[in-house]
Amino acid sequence: MSSRTAIEQRERPVLVVKGLTRAYRSGARMLNVLRGVDLSIKAGEIVGLVGPSGSGKSSLLHAAGLLERPTGGDVLIDGRDCLKLADRERTRVRRAKVGFVYQFHHLLPEFSALENVALPCMIAGASGRDARAEARRLLTQMGLAERLDHQPAQLSGGEQQRVAIARAIVNKPCVLLADEPTGNLDPRTSAHVFEALMDLVRHEGVAALVATHNLELTR
Repeated sequence: MSSRTAIEQRERPVLVVKGLTRAYRSGARMLNVLRGVDLSIKAGEIVGLVGPSGSGKSSLLHAAGLLERPTGGDVLIDGRDCLKLADRERTRVRRAKVGFVYQFHHLLPEFSALENVALPCMIAGASGRDARAEARRLLTQMGLAERLDHQPAQLSGGEQQRVAIARAIVNKPCVLLADEPTGNLDPRTSAHVFEALMDLVRHEGVAALVATHNLELTR
């Protein structure tokens, strides 16, 4: 690959949303949550999605992550117009290209931090050895080298969320969607987790869309 081609790939948006609309029926009326949303995010770029509860942040994330079909518009991930794909192919794109981080970490309580991160990699087809090596690399990068063998109940809230972030990245998605990833943490812990998230996104070259109501973190 030439240097010019590599630069062009880095400059090309990885996630593109065009004219996205989402309406829900509420009794006899339609509630329009999203009205013609446009956005584009490049590799290594972090975009903050700010708004009060009920403003449509989660609806936008679910549509952009192919978890829900919007009422109208287009979603392109890594150049593919995903809403025109059949359900099975859309699921394949979501599994291969999109990582999710939620407000609640949803870690498996009986597994260690290392196992929680390695498991999705093994499900995707990696050997146990390779999956554990990648999980160890990411967790070390997240400052958890001394906590690899700890189960979620033995970790602090901030540590649990950092494990969840590593798990979302382990299969090398090109898009990371985070829905209030620090919403359950105190301000100091939130800042540490958010900083770790930003460092990982930039290091791994992921396009990240992060929903939050915390204006201080967005700044």
